[in-house]
Amino acid sequence: MRMSANGRMLHDPKGGSFWFDAGALCLDFAHTGGEGPYAVFETLHDPADLGVWLAQPPLTAVLTEAVTARELTAAKALRQAIWDAAHARAAGRSLPAAAIETVNRAAAAAPLVPELAVDGASAAWASPVRTAQALSTLARETIELLSGTFAERIRECASDDCPLVFVDTSRPGARRWCSMERCGNRHKLRALRARRATDR
Repeated sequence: MRMSANGRMLHDPKGGSFWFDAGALCLDFAHTGGEGPYAVFETLHDPADLGVWLAQPPLTAVLTEAVTARELTAAKALRQAIWDAAHARAAGRSLPAAAIETVNRAAAAAPLVPELAVDGASAAWASPVRTAQALSTLARETIELLSGTFAERIRECASDDCPLVFVDTSRPGARRWCSMERCGNRHKLRALRARRATDR
């Protein structure tokens, strides 16, 4: 089943929220939280949170078995690996060996299996739908992204204080901001203030 990322609402712990379309579901997953300074953005606090995230479109993997604590740990390791690999690719650096190993290990598990519905016009994931399968599917999308035609379109937001990464799927390949409503508008306001200051 083809999965097309359609974006997620991200919430800033300091207040406010904005729509962010990372351009790939695996990158949406990479932005569900993090380690160190990014722990304040954590959304996967317990195994049930992961189950809820996986069940949302476009993946829509409604699990037939509850997520375990061990699977949540594996999911967070995969998330960190995707984050590290995407940032390395965006910066033109070699991908970290640990990130490659983690992604490959997750991808080695059996992925979700699509199944055509009785009506012949819709599809779902064949049962059973397990966490490891969903993580494998995300890892495989990561591999496809990092090794495919859009690998050179992975960007980090141009704002000095925004670490979000995305796939620039725009026709001209000129996207600079995680979101025009957030960092794009902030840049416009700073530029406007700078112009006004020099005009005085």
